[in-house]
Amino acid sequence: MRKIFWNVDTQYDFMRDDESFKGSLPVPNAREIEGKLSKLTKYAKQNRIYVVNTADWHTLEDDEIDAENPNFVDTYPPHCMANTPGAEYIPATCPENLYRLTRNAERIDIRKLREAENLVIEKYKFDVFTGNPLTAEAIDVLNPDKVVVYGVALNVCDDFAVMGNVKRGRNVYAVIDAMKDLPHLAGTPLDTEKVLEKWKNAGVKFTTTKEVLEDRI
Repeated sequence: MRKIFWNVDTQYDFMRDDESFKGSLPVPNAREIEGKLSKLTKYAKQNRIYVVNTADWHTLEDDEIDAENPNFVDTYPPHCMANTPGAEYIPATCPENLYRLTRNAERIDIRKLREAENLVIEKYKFDVFTGNPLTAEAIDVLNPDKVVVYGVALNVCDDFAVMGNVKRGRNVYAVIDAMKDLPHLAGTPLDTEKVLEKWKNAGVKFTTTKEVLEDRI
C-alpha cells in the first residue's frame, strides 16, 4: 500500500507576513503551522515517503490574477509570480531531490519522476488537476493508495487537492492542524465549514500531525 504526502502551496507569498518576508497574499496565521510542516517534511525524508508539492506559478495573463479589481474569491492580486522570491517554498517544506513538472511541460520524464523524492507541480489555477494538464498523469504513475494532504489554503487549493484525489479513487487524509484557511470566504461556496463537511461526506479522514508522525493512519 503506497502512501504519499501532498504539500499544498507552502510558498513565501502565502506563508509569510512579517519582518522576514512580506508575502503578497498571506494566509492569516500561516506562520503558526510551520513547525508542523517542518516535522512532516523531515518525517517524509527519514521514512522515504514521496512528497508531491504543488506551487502557484503565475503570469499576469492567468485567469485568477487581477491586478486592478480582484474580488478575492475567484480573482486575486498578483502573487507567486513565476521566478520570484514569493513563489519559492519556505525552508520548512523546501523540496530536495526533486522532479519539477513545469506549467508548460509537454511530457513527463517517467524515469526522473520515479527516481525523485519530491515532485514539484507548477500550476496556474486553484485546481492543480486543471492548472497543470499533466498532473493526473504524473500521480497515476506514482499510483498512491493513501494521500496525506497539508498546506494552504484549506478552503481553496487544499480543497481541490483533496477532492481531486477523492474523485480519482484514492484514500485521502487531511492533516487539519497543518492547514490554514482564508476566513474571508465565509458565506461563499468555499466557506471552511462547508468544505470540511464536504470532505467528511466524501470519506476523507481527518488526522493530525501527531498521528501522522506516529504512523497511525
